[in-house]
Amino acid sequence: MTEPDQIRVAVADDQELIRSALRMMVESQPDLLFAGEAADGLDALALVRSRRVDVVLMDLRMPRLDGIQATATITAEQPGCRVIALTTFDLDDYAFRALRAGAGGFLLKDARSEEIIEAVRTVHAGHGVIAPSTTRRLIEHLTAVPEPDAARAAEVRAALTPREFDTLLELATGDTNREIAARLHLSEATIKTHVGHVLAKLGLRDRVQAVVLAYETGLVGPARR
Repeated sequence: MTEPDQIRVAVADDQELIRSALRMMVESQPDLLFAGEAADGLDALALVRSRRVDVVLMDLRMPRLDGIQATATITAEQPGCRVIALTTFDLDDYAFRALRAGAGGFLLKDARSEEIIEAVRTVHAGHGVIAPSTTRRLIEHLTAVPEPDAARAAEVRAALTPREFDTLLELATGDTNREIAARLHLSEATIKTHVGHVLAKLGLRDRVQAVVLAYETGLVGPARR
């Protein structure tokens, strides 16, 4: 029987064994509901268009339509549906492109079941998730952007209050709200409020996109780390 507060999770992967493993993992949790599976990006689109899906565990390398294109379409068409990108490769270019396409998280397929389950809950709650072992390398990759978007950087500065702007810069470190609060000598609740304002004003889905924006606009660079 479906509980009203269950998180509806779909799985998109071209390997049947992976789909089966993820399905069993989802079905083992009382607060998660398996919403269906897809073997490629086109099937994933059809799935989320035909039924309610809260979170998609999305393989990035699939036939017909890859996970990046599927992610971009899903996040554009279904604002309430979150995507967690899954890949065998540790921070390959597919992963970066998926985050830019709107994925709210990135995990390796060899992550422990507990990590994937917690990521589903975290992303559904509106937060971003990046594989812990690769967060710093994501930041290093973003610092290599050759031509920062100065015009967009100016728009960001104009849209935020000074404290919100400081919060955006702190988000780019990849640290938690608690760590940022300690550094800025503010309460964790205050930082959470500022983060919410930053995301809303800049039209960002989660803090992962905030990190990407901060680096791609040149607001944060290598020296910041």
